[in-house]
Amino acid sequence: MNLNKLTPLLRTTQLKETVDWYVNELGFTCTDFVPAWGFVPIAIGMQLHNADIMLATPIKHIIFDTPSFTGSLYINTNNTDACWEKLKDKCKVCYAIETFDYGMREFGVYDINGYLLQFGQPVYTNE
Repeated sequence: MNLNKLTPLLRTTQLKETVDWYVNELGFTCTDFVPAWGFVPIAIGMQLHNADIMLATPIKHIIFDTPSFTGSLYINTNNTDACWEKLKDKCKVCYAIETFDYGMREFGVYDINGYLLQFGQPVYTNE
């Protein structure tokens, strides 16, 4: 079995606001727009460098009161400190930037729907 790509799909009832947030706050571009068709919701493709996210309205086959996701989107970056400076005052912070014993410098913030976004980069020491 070969996996070619993994693209998370986040559901929201605030599609326009969510697209605007990812574009304006994180710098994503809108790459695809799929209008509603049958039971398929409206879907939007978003991309920034090698990161892809799809945003979609809820499907009618599941109950959707509020966005929920038990995990997080972990985004590897080459400059976590710059990302932190850009986002820390614009987002609800889950945890502030920190260098962890397992060799990552990272932080976590929530998008406008409450999805957890974690940004991190490896930190190498000469110990």
